Amino acid sequence: MGNTKFDLTGKSAIVTGGGKGIGRAIALGLAASGASVVVAARTKQEIDSVADEITKSGGRAIAVPADLTVNEQLENLVSTAVSSFGSIDILVNNAARSFMRSLLDMREDGWDKVFDTNVKSVWLLSRIAARHMMEKKSGSIINITTVGAERTEPGMSAYNTSKAALKMLTRCMAREWAEYGIRVNAVGPAITRTEFSKPIWSNPDIAKKMIAGIPMGRLAEPEEIVGAVLFLVSGAAGFVTGQSIYVDGGNLTT
Repeated sequence: MGNTKFDLTGKSAIVTGGGKGIGRAIALGLAASGASVVVAARTKQEIDSVADEITKSGGRAIAVPADLTVNEQLENLVSTAVSSFGSIDILVNNAARSFMRSLLDMREDGWDKVFDTNVKSVWLLSRIAARHMMEKKSGSIINITTVGAERTEPGMSAYNTSKAALKMLTRCMAREWAEYGIRVNAVGPAITRTEFSKPIWSNPDIAKKMIAGIPMGRLAEPEEIVGAVLFLVSGAAGFVTGQSIYVDGGNLTT
């Protein structure tokens, strides 16, 4: 007999940045646990592919193209999830932007683009979803942060500062929405082998230095981030809110 606390049958989820990397792995993981999944990102071809992969495996999924910096598209994303699957129970804010620039070289519009995607859009989309979740007094929101929310890295200041802000936003949303039965948590990976981080890990010298700071001696794979998300959205984490779980191979112990 399986553990029903981890069964997501009957739940519906939105995953932003769901077309590749960690977002794709999370969308597939949620679907494998029984959830109906709305896969969202700007690139239609990528999210169509993920949604097709889920449906061909017997799951339920739809692809909804969305630019998360456009309010109307945020509203459409949530309303499509509700009209398609009856509710919105889980939101995974995974989409992110980054530019590798020093603080001296970072352009102001680059800084704004990072914060608009990594913080502002998360607040706006979560607020829209939360209003639906409040109606049924239950819901779970997961924000994907990074170990960089806790430590500095040359060239990553805008990204890491935005993720530190997202960690605090997670706690604030958890505090304000707990009375409505909504839990809000964060999952923070160490550097993971994705296209998003390829400019870093594809450089052998940089990769060697980063791996040297990870006690487990390697980079994470996207699928290794999924378990923490599944735990936090499941009934097994029913009393967990406002927390950040770091999936980092021990990176933050160094």
